[in-house]
Order: sequence, then structure tokens, then C-alpha cells
Amino acid sequence: MQLPNEYIYGVSAAVFLTTCWVFAAVRWFHTCREPKEHHDYIFPDRKLLVVIYLCASVLLPYVLNPASPSAWTLWKSYFPGTYYFYGGALFFCFFGTVKRWERWRKTVSLTAAITLVAMLPLIIDAWLPNGIMGPDITRVWIVVVGVVGVLMMGFCGVAMLQTLRWMRETRDENYSNPDDFSMEFARRVWLLPVVMTLMVWPPFLLDSPALMAVMNLLLAVFNVVLLIFVLPAWRRQAIVIETEEPMEEMEEEVTVEATFEEREQKIIKEIERFVKDEKGYLDAHLKLENVVEQCSYSRSYVSKVFQKHLGGFSHYVNSLRLSHYVRYMDEHPQATKETAAQESGFTSYNAYYKAKERIEEDR
Repeated sequence: MQLPNEYIYGVSAAVFLTTCWVFAAVRWFHTCREPKEHHDYIFPDRKLLVVIYLCASVLLPYVLNPASPSAWTLWKSYFPGTYYFYGGALFFCFFGTVKRWERWRKTVSLTAAITLVAMLPLIIDAWLPNGIMGPDITRVWIVVVGVVGVLMMGFCGVAMLQTLRWMRETRDENYSNPDDFSMEFARRVWLLPVVMTLMVWPPFLLDSPALMAVMNLLLAVFNVVLLIFVLPAWRRQAIVIETEEPMEEMEEEVTVEATFEEREQKIIKEIERFVKDEKGYLDAHLKLENVVEQCSYSRSYVSKVFQKHLGGFSHYVNSLRLSHYVRYMDEHPQATKETAAQESGFTSYNAYYKAKERIEEDR
């Protein structure tokens, strides 16, 4: 006996929705010890991810009645209407934490309002028994959702470009703490919106429940794979150090008599004054640009001196932190390792351990 197409459509939708609920539940409850103590920093996207995946619950009418025209309209419109907003918001939230995520809050809030206005009538129409929209209004609103989807693609594109800039800064060894930027995780997810484009638009544009059923199963697999990527992301964070870019000219005039060695010694003194003497290394999120602001020379000169004389920015800062950790433990024998690590400029004991391993490998 051949199963009705509507039954197949409903089952595929139920599979997708189930993976969304499982994702939200696992993401909320499954957290290792270290991240539990630093939810806001190590998992800046944790709550947002849970909310996003629970939002898919509004699609339940299609699972219960895939033959309903209003439920189908909501289902096919949901993905182009919301997924690009979700992607952009997560890029800004997860990767923008160290880079002052607050500056993007107004933009994200505005795009959230636009997405909500576009989707709310379709949600109400699908959930109410008699609906609120006739066929003519529904056709117009589908066009509205398409336009909003294109706008959200632009928003997500901006988020991707910004994340790419942050990735390039990380390659320039801008961060002192191993937990400050998830470089490997960023590489894994950066192009996901492009992949999603190939999945969310065809069923919407072709108005095809059969194509949507296939997409539901693909999205279910996508949810599982993403969950696997996200959960251990805090362990995979690593700063990639690449070759220093060509030196730029100094920002200020230098007398002809000054030699390069004299400049280097001056930069070293300025670095040590700020990072060591003034205990700048105790700032858990100290970045290279913060040190440059305290020096009289350009970023390229300061970075060059770090690499040539101090073992690199991250190496120098974390060496000071490790020494401070030893002193702190000697002076506070009752303190926990976690407390000592945080008092020494690390975000957590896990960050201390990773920094220690890296420095020992460099010796």
C-alpha cells in the first residue's frame, strides 16, 4: 500500500522538528565543568542557539496537518525568512564577544524586528483554525517574505565579512588568551550560510512540498552535524600564528640619528612598562592592539619586536601570567587552581593549562 504524499511530508517535517528540539535540549543541559563556570564568555551563543532552535516549534501545524495550505505556506516561508537572520545573529554573538558584540545589538535587534513582522502573520494564520489571511493576501505576503529573505542575506553577508576580518586579526596573533577567539570553529562554520542557500530557497521558489521533504531530512542531518561541531568548540580554540605582514612605515617621524636597534629597545621598554610593570597581562582579554595603543610605534613594529625579542605576543603575555600563577599559589595555598588562574589573567584553569602546554612545547 502506497503512503499518501502528505504523510511522507509530515514525517519528514517531524524528523526535522525533533532534531531542533533535541539540539535545544542538549545545548542547554550538556556543558562541561569549565564552561559551566563561564557561561557568558565561553558559550556566548548558548542561550541564543537554544532560543533559535525552539523557534522552529511554530512550524508544528505542518507536522500535524501537512495538507493545510496555511501550514504549508508557513513551513516553506520559514527558512528563507529566518535562517539568514539566525546565521548573522550567531556570527555576531559568538565571534563578536571579544570584539565588543554590544556594538551590533541595535543592528541585530532591527533585523529581528523585521523578521518577526514578516513571519508573525503567517504563524497566526497557520495556528488559528480559520486563519486570518485569504489567498490574495497570502500571495502578497509570500513576496514580502521573499524580499525580507533577500535583505537578511545581506545582513548575514555583513556578519560573514566581519567574522572574516576577525579571523584575519587572529592570524596576526591579536589575542593573548587561547579562549578569546574560536579560530578553528570559525573556519568550520564560516561558509555554512552559503550551503544553506542551496537548501532553503528551491522549495520556496518552486512551491514544492516534495523538495521540501528532502530538505527537511538534509536539515535534520545538518542539525546533528552542527551540534557535534558546537559542543566541543571551546576545546578546539587555538590561535594560529602566521608570518608577520610586511612592515608599514612608522606613524611618527623618527630622527635620522636613531638606529633600528634603538627603536627596538625603546619599544621593548614601552611593552614591558605596560604589560609587565603595570600588570597589563592581568587583563584576561588583553590584545595586541591594546599594547600598540601604549607604544609610540605602529602595530607592525610592535609585533615585529614581540616576535624577534620576546617570543611573540601570546608567548610573552602568558609567560608573565604563568609566573604570576606560581606566585599566587605560593602566597595563597588555600586558593583553588581555578581562582589562581583567573587572578593571573586567564579566563579559566583550562586556558591556563592550554597556555602552559603551548609554552612548554615552544621551549
